[in-house]
Amino acid sequence: MKSWLLTQFGSLDHLRLADDAAVPTPGPGEALLKVEYAALNPADRYLALGQYPARPPLPHVLGRDAIGTVVAVADDVKTIRLGERRLLLRSEIGVSRPGAFAQLCAIPVESLVVPPADWSPQQCAAAPLVYLTAWQALTAWGDLSPGIVLVTGASGGVGVASIQLARAMLHRVIALSRSHAKADKLRAHGAHLVLNPDDPDWPKTLKEHLTGRRVDLAIDNIAGPGFNRLLETLGEHGRVSCVGALAGPVPDFNTASLFFRRLRVGGISVGAYTAAQSRAAWGKLLALLEETAARPLVDSVWPFDQLHQAFARLAEGPMGKVLLKIAGD
Repeated sequence: MKSWLLTQFGSLDHLRLADDAAVPTPGPGEALLKVEYAALNPADRYLALGQYPARPPLPHVLGRDAIGTVVAVADDVKTIRLGERRLLLRSEIGVSRPGAFAQLCAIPVESLVVPPADWSPQQCAAAPLVYLTAWQALTAWGDLSPGIVLVTGASGGVGVASIQLARAMLHRVIALSRSHAKADKLRAHGAHLVLNPDDPDWPKTLKEHLTGRRVDLAIDNIAGPGFNRLLETLGEHGRVSCVGALAGPVPDFNTASLFFRRLRVGGISVGAYTAAQSRAAWGKLLALLEETAARPLVDSVWPFDQLHQAFARLAEGPMGKVLLKIAGD
């Protein structure tokens, strides 16, 4: 079968398309999925660069999101039939196990769910990892009464998912994005206000907009130098869910900035979900999205043999998710 193989850590240049990769065999409790679409995630790049905790044996197949058709099952699998379409939820697929950038992928059935009937295959493939991450970022601190939620890196996959879910939870949503061209789209997907983090006056503009209120929860995909300014916007008992660090480490961080407003900062790791927790969260977030008719946003779809170009698009800062079309190639 055809498969993208990572042959060495350190660079995306070590990804090569093989025509003769071994066909996986589903083990106990597993199904074999003929992959139709797979989504790219920043974590795929981090793993390839050797900047991710996982160190799978090489060659390794990346890819953590996928939709496809079941073409084989292990003898002990009774809950899925051949020919049924399934969607991959967060699992070790693409992390410690071979992933979805391949024509076929063996997956535990506990990590496969029926795709939403009224979503396109592309929307389905774009959704699981980013929506589960956004859900965890919004719920990690317990029940949060409708308040002010600020999302950095708002045009990315987790950013858009966070905006849509926060809006469905009746929060007032503030989005940070450097792209003026993306502002209208972010508002269309649920942001009440879009600000440019490169504008030195954005915290002042936000303060004026909120008329005395302050941010209750920030979902931060960026980190870097802007993190300290983000903390300035938080109110009493404000919280930060740290999802990504696209801008690198936070310089000159002073823990005293947390004291008097009793701020809390916590890391988000959707990999901490068990398969059962992922399915439970998935069901809850789908119900929320149904209430608002929100749908995953796809930025672009790339042919199977253009994975390098797809990663280049991901690095540019897409509006939504970047997908790889695999079936039929």
